[in-house]
Amino acid sequence: MAHLGSRRRRAIALPAGLALTASLGFLPAGAASAAPADETPAVVATDGPKLSYVVNVKSGHSTAKSVKKAIAKAGGSVVIAYDQIGVIVVHSQNPDFAKTIRKVRGVDSAGATRTAPLAAATDTAIESERPLTAAEAKAAATKAGADQDPLEPLQWDLPAIKADQAHKKSLGSKKVTVAVIDTGVDDTHPDLAPNFDTRASANCVTGKPDTTPGSWRPAANESDHGTHVAGTIAAAKNGVGVTGVAPGVKVSGIKVSTTEGFFYTEAVVCGFVWAAEHGVDVTNNSYYTDPWLFNCKNDADQKALIDAHARAIKYAERKGAVNVAAAGNSRMDLAADELTDTTSPNDTTPGTRVIDPSECLDIPTQIPGVVTVSALGAKNLKASYSNYGNGVIDISAPGGDSTIYQKPEAPAVDGRILSTLPNGGYGYKAGTSMASPHVAGVVALIKSKHLNASAAAVKAMLYGQADDTACTNPYDIDGNGTVDAVCVGSKRDNGFYGTGVADALDAVRR
Repeated sequence: MAHLGSRRRRAIALPAGLALTASLGFLPAGAASAAPADETPAVVATDGPKLSYVVNVKSGHSTAKSVKKAIAKAGGSVVIAYDQIGVIVVHSQNPDFAKTIRKVRGVDSAGATRTAPLAAATDTAIESERPLTAAEAKAAATKAGADQDPLEPLQWDLPAIKADQAHKKSLGSKKVTVAVIDTGVDDTHPDLAPNFDTRASANCVTGKPDTTPGSWRPAANESDHGTHVAGTIAAAKNGVGVTGVAPGVKVSGIKVSTTEGFFYTEAVVCGFVWAAEHGVDVTNNSYYTDPWLFNCKNDADQKALIDAHARAIKYAERKGAVNVAAAGNSRMDLAADELTDTTSPNDTTPGTRVIDPSECLDIPTQIPGVVTVSALGAKNLKASYSNYGNGVIDISAPGGDSTIYQKPEAPAVDGRILSTLPNGGYGYKAGTSMASPHVAGVVALIKSKHLNASAAAVKAMLYGQADDTACTNPYDIDGNGTVDAVCVGSKRDNGFYGTGVADALDAVRR
């Protein structure tokens, strides 16, 4: 899942020897009185920090036009207006910009997308990973069968969802594209280049799409997370390296992460809209949107971020995309009565707050319509770090875990997920970030078999085909005698595994 260190879906930090990849308010009705756009103060302050905002407007061209005028009067400059969903991205140095613009007729909500000034965010956390050793690569290559890529014997995750069996029937269709909304994808990788869709790729970091060739790639000092995710979905079955869950489909890269590793709302909204308008069938979202771990509807700024995401995600689904997202790596029960958040806002100084999960959402994964994925280890148990929650988790898939907790069967040697890294490399990572692309790959296989199916129909097939998995109780993943989490629900649908484990074989034969 996007930041580095403990902030992302990608993974979590464990004690020495157990390190995994780092993942990982609304105003009451009537509270903001409507005022004509021309009542916006003519003189505004411009001495505050330069921030980015989203302004969500009511439908209608005339409304958007009048709101844009009000934005200028309030000291804002429009970066881009997504009129198709009524979301306007704005920069402003007026400290009262959001409060002022919320009072304008036609504005549903507005809020800052960050707490740090533009271009001033910093992130000192480091994402860890273990590159594949030459000895492991050589050993795997000698074990590969005639129908396997050289490193596939190390990919315990493929048989865990029957993808190895599925590939004997179908590799997926070139007519299907999965967009990796993430830190960028290295499309020059030999396992990704054959399947890469440049037409559906872009850099959305500023909130406005940049289609300069290669703009979707991570820079040398940026995270390799998105490249790893892309390989899990669609690494080609080409006699090189690893094999993806759907090695015959297309994959695109939509870069939404800053160099420092922050995923801000304007970038994510751009990503969903870009995917929607470029024929993408599936989006994978292995991150949470910064700077809030949870966005609460009773906070005016955070409510605006929820609204903007909901509009963009709904638009993508209306255009046919199934949106898949990682559940998160905080070991939290997302269905609990209350949770404690100690990491927000993560781009300035975080504080401690107790939140109500029914009012405060982890976005994009808890936006209605999104497929929320929990992670499994090599023993098919909930991964030690994975979030869970009855009624929140939709489905589960391999995300990897410490080899000490869940050791794979030989010839696999590492409990994490092996996939592609930039510059032709391969390496291991773990997190719900790694589980989500497994599901995105299965969705792509379903879509390949049912090209005309709607997003709703594809999701219904995904859930119906999942292998029912009963709760694991008591759940003592480290074996120290203490229960680490409690699973609630039936075998058909529960808080650890949702509707079950994703099934790639059923995806191609039903």
